[in-house]
Amino acid sequence: MTPTTIDGVTIRIMRPEDYPQVKAYMEVEYYTAEPLSQASGEPVHLQNEEINDAFNQSIIAEGTSLLALDENDGGRIVGLVLACASYPDNVNKGTLNLKLENVEDNAWGRMYHLLMKAKREVNLFERYDIPKALYSHVTSVASWKRGKGLGSRLAATLMDLGRSNGFPLMMAFCTSFYSARQKEALGMECIYSIDYADYKDDEGRVIFTPAAPHTKLRVMSIKL
Repeated sequence: MTPTTIDGVTIRIMRPEDYPQVKAYMEVEYYTAEPLSQASGEPVHLQNEEINDAFNQSIIAEGTSLLALDENDGGRIVGLVLACASYPDNVNKGTLNLKLENVEDNAWGRMYHLLMKAKREVNLFERYDIPKALYSHVTSVASWKRGKGLGSRLAATLMDLGRSNGFPLMMAFCTSFYSARQKEALGMECIYSIDYADYKDDEGRVIFTPAAPHTKLRVMSIKL
């Protein structure tokens, strides 16, 4: 993929050596804005850190993740997408290959349980009869760059990258109302959702209570 620059912001493929800067960016810009992390009041970026680092680095190594860099600010990261291939054989184990019973009971672990439930129930590979899909795992735009179309540009660039790599479909798990709305505007459709108010623990307590308008997890997809 050839890097593209619009209004001083370059989008290129993320490289393994970018990870220290990516991790620092996510601590400040992603975990503080992602609705479930924000609502938990827990230091999610420090939870299951070793597993999370290994997972993110394995995603980056696939060459399907993107960085947005501000050329007018010394190449500072102003947005990113972490994305990887998903296959039928990792639906039950998850891309992390973790057993659910081994996941700690913290905000990170509870989010992992929710995403795994959605991944199983959406039944993506049988629904579309496909051998693989491009999974958009994380999309983030820096706080001072939001509302300027950068998130849409990142998603559209990822779709183009998916097509060029032979992926028949792209999917994204959107915990944020705004993220889902943005992807819907790009032609993605909601194929599954879970209302946070209906997602409860064994004692009937609601697990996630993010602020409005974030009321549900949506799984979005688009044929490429």
